[in-house]
Amino acid sequence: MKKKTKILGVITAVSASVVTGYSLVFDLPGAPTLSIIDGAKVEKHIFCYENKSSRPIDSNGKINVLVWNIYKQNRDNWRSALQRYSSDAQLVLLQESSLTPALENWIESEDKFAIQVDAFKAFKVPAGVLSLSSSSPMFACAYTEKEPWIRLPKSGLFSLYKLSNGQTLAVVNLHAINFTYGTKEYQQQIKTLVSRLHEHSGPVLIGGDFNSWSAGRLKVLKRNLHEIGVEEAKFSPDNRRQFINGLPLDHLFYRGLILDKAHSPVTTASDHNPLIASFSLID
Repeated sequence: MKKKTKILGVITAVSASVVTGYSLVFDLPGAPTLSIIDGAKVEKHIFCYENKSSRPIDSNGKINVLVWNIYKQNRDNWRSALQRYSSDAQLVLLQESSLTPALENWIESEDKFAIQVDAFKAFKVPAGVLSLSSSSPMFACAYTEKEPWIRLPKSGLFSLYKLSNGQTLAVVNLHAINFTYGTKEYQQQIKTLVSRLHEHSGPVLIGGDFNSWSAGRLKVLKRNLHEIGVEEAKFSPDNRRQFINGLPLDHLFYRGLILDKAHSPVTTASDHNPLIASFSLID
């Protein structure tokens, strides 16, 4: 009896220390929050952001896009790589962004508008998906879905941008949940964001790290996206990060745009290689 009591005491002590350590490292907001970075100014918004005076995002009917899991900027050369890959991009969709002072300084120096979902804070630093653009979106909303096992939220960002041809571009930046048994929670996250696109009749871009490491997940992803009539960008060369079974984790889907070219170069600046694509508007 005494032995069982001691074991129970050890388990309780270990559990308490894990919970305490977790709370010291991570801070989970009560509601999805957006960080808006415009020049040197940073604002916080709950759930959604709106700007009625936004300008068209394209450049003479062209939209260059970068999609990249930036690995929390853990590699020393992240800044030079991000600078290189985004130099002529009107739209940048980052996953695993950590909104450090260094990243804020880079955003300010590049004169880009940035909007990040603060899915959680790690050591007081907001983390989540981050979308950068040549001009602000008309509207944007944050979405989060907790990982069933580790309980940290993954994030998605739905945004609407003006285009010079009078249309509105809907953009989804997504980091899909990873650690699940089955596809129930995965489907819920995908379906929540796709439901917003059912209401949109104009062009669409959907990019991110979809953690599509199984045939079941890939089936769920493509079935839901088929409902809104998007195509998947084909990359040449295609160096997207793959799971051990050869399935790529990162994707870019589009609708109502002309894909001019797309490639995925190799980099040492993250554990994912970037996706770079150029699109033209349809008159």
